Amino acid sequence: MSVINWFEDKRKFGGLIGAFPEEATRGSISTEREREKRISVSTTRGLWARCDNCGNMLYVKFLKQNKSVREGRGYHLSMNSMERIELLIDRNTWIPLDEDMTAKDVLDFYDEDSHQNRVAVSQEKTGLTDAVQTGIGYLSGGLIALGVMDFHFMGGSMGSVVGEKITRLIEYATDKSLPLVLICASGGARTQEGTLSLMQMAKISSVLQIHQVQKKLLHISILTYPTTGGVTASFGMLGDIIIAESKAYIAFAGKRVIEQTLRQKIPDGFQAAESLFDNGLLDSIVPRNLPKGVLGEISELYSSAPCKRKN
Repeated sequence: MSVINWFEDKRKFGGLIGAFPEEATRGSISTEREREKRISVSTTRGLWARCDNCGNMLYVKFLKQNKSVREGRGYHLSMNSMERIELLIDRNTWIPLDEDMTAKDVLDFYDEDSHQNRVAVSQEKTGLTDAVQTGIGYLSGGLIALGVMDFHFMGGSMGSVVGEKITRLIEYATDKSLPLVLICASGGARTQEGTLSLMQMAKISSVLQIHQVQKKLLHISILTYPTTGGVTASFGMLGDIIIAESKAYIAFAGKRVIEQTLRQKIPDGFQAAESLFDNGLLDSIVPRNLPKGVLGEISELYSSAPCKRKN
């Protein structure tokens, strides 16, 4: 099936895997309480893991085979950044960029613990230096620049290192005329870095303007559970094509903050991916077993566009 036909059929399938018609009929998660539960599972330790959404025990081997999609229900369980890279990039073609970059605690921030200790704990837990991996690799035979955020590192918070690595990745993609794919999973700007974190929003957006508008290069944004705060308010929603995973929580401010500000009750599920898609904020909801093929066909369509043809 071509990507064009797939897009035409996306409403019919409700953005879910065809094997889960009941979920497609119901649409978004039914209650706010269910939506706020973080769906997480460890696929690296032990034989069994518990699904935080329903409480059932899941066999890790089957989860890996199903790309961490909950069999029979279609829930997309969390993945770390390396698992997402392996899902998209052709084997043995991944080349990381700026992987040794680490944050400095210039504000000497301390609440219940110091920022420096929080970073050190996350580094030991995840094996990463910060909350994003960037690099280049081949996707279905075509070279792309890829940035993947990791929610397991301080909630995927965007600090100075995350902003700098993504900025350098975009600049590299612009210089080499590569399509750019950014996979978002973040709680927003990193509080412990203050204004240094907030300024990353403008910095990344400015280099994206050069990449997309001036150089007419492709940027695809993939939103996963969760994408919130400063990431949503900047590069997360600036893609030429914006794709989300099923039931991904996508927001700037949380439901509670909005209700307290507007003094109005907000409907359950209004910040789930299905709701955003219905209101035109997303281009598509793509099941996790399809993104490599979909991204490959989008890149092929882009490369053959009239504006890209050499005279």
